[in-house]
Amino acid sequence: MKKIPAVVIGLALMVGFSCKQAKKEENKTESQQTYSIVEDSTNVRFTAYKTTEKLPVGGTFTKVDLEYSAGESPIQTLDGMKFSIPVSSLFTNDTTNTRDPKIIHFFFNVMAETQTITGTFAFDDNDKCSVNLSMNGVSTDLPMDYEVLDNGQVTFNGVMDLKNWNALDALASLNKACEALHTGADGVSKTWEDVAISASVFLKKM
Repeated sequence: MKKIPAVVIGLALMVGFSCKQAKKEENKTESQQTYSIVEDSTNVRFTAYKTTEKLPVGGTFTKVDLEYSAGESPIQTLDGMKFSIPVSSLFTNDTTNTRDPKIIHFFFNVMAETQTITGTFAFDDNDKCSVNLSMNGVSTDLPMDYEVLDNGQVTFNGVMDLKNWNALDALASLNKACEALHTGADGVSKTWEDVAISASVFLKKM
């Protein structure tokens, strides 16, 4: 039997050990991969409704501050994320420039402690999501449907019932201020207490 030189054996062992180390480092790198939120990618929109025909009035908030920790998946990153939205950043694209000041003055300013809307995201093991949202001095959970898209975007949709935040007096105040504009063909002025909420954010791998 031909003998294999000791130096060849030694080199083979070194190569094998190096490959194992490289694989180990690769797996380590993959396990430590984390996600972060793309700056200025957050979008928060709402749809309120007026008249008995329930005509939609849409709007957005142009400023959203986030506080979160990077996680190993998009959901780990968003779980526990806190947000803060100044109501002064409300924007409804009203060409008359009268709607936004009315909403802020007759709705948000009628509430207690609502110069800023704050909240915290929570996800559970059953793929459910909710936001503990604070407004008008009340903190309560808002269930949200969510979807993680292939392009890194995560979308959220839910419906607020304003009575859960004791905001019906503020809603009545807004309806009175907008009485004529919120009056339909039946002569009834109405502003609905349910408000549709949608939001989205993009995440990237770090």
